[in-house]
Amino acid sequence: MFKIAVLASTNGTDLQAIIDEIKAGKMPGIELAIVAGNKENCYALQRAKEQGFKIAFIDPNNKTREEFDQEMAATLTQEKIDLIVLVGYMRILSTDFVRQFKNKIINVHPALIPKYCGPQFFGSNVHEAVLAAHEKETGMTIHYVDEGVDTGKIILRKTCAIDPDDTPETLKAKVQTLEKKWYPEVIRQLAKKS
Repeated sequence: MFKIAVLASTNGTDLQAIIDEIKAGKMPGIELAIVAGNKENCYALQRAKEQGFKIAFIDPNNKTREEFDQEMAATLTQEKIDLIVLVGYMRILSTDFVRQFKNKIINVHPALIPKYCGPQFFGSNVHEAVLAAHEKETGMTIHYVDEGVDTGKIILRKTCAIDPDDTPETLKAKVQTLEKKWYPEVIRQLAKKS
């Protein structure tokens, strides 16, 4: 069994896409072993718990980034995780954490890396920046996580057209449609290679 962990801080829209494919039998040999987060009331944790998946809240208060990541790493190691999937995880991982799980952490970014990426590009400001630059297309990038921010090796990029009347909200919806389709597919491909 190829065991994945999802780390989340927000709503977990892409998490739901992964859960839906698991429940539909479209991810054979893949187990969502745990959903872990740093925000106790984030909907991703609630979503996972309501659908019968194991969750873990790691409290970041009064901990350095390294201490927090050590606690998270211990939780994931205990579950014997093969792949860590970041879904709206609003923390930058420490160097030690990334090295401990080298080539075992993937992230989806709501733009076409190398454009509109890095620590300042998250949430709606990604889509606002894309629109402000009058781009003709945007999309999403799934990549490995390394010690930098959005600098890891690209696994897959998918694009969508930008219409003249698009807003940050409509662009977010278009990009999330791509994410929901392709994130489970990348997990399947990585499981096959393991």
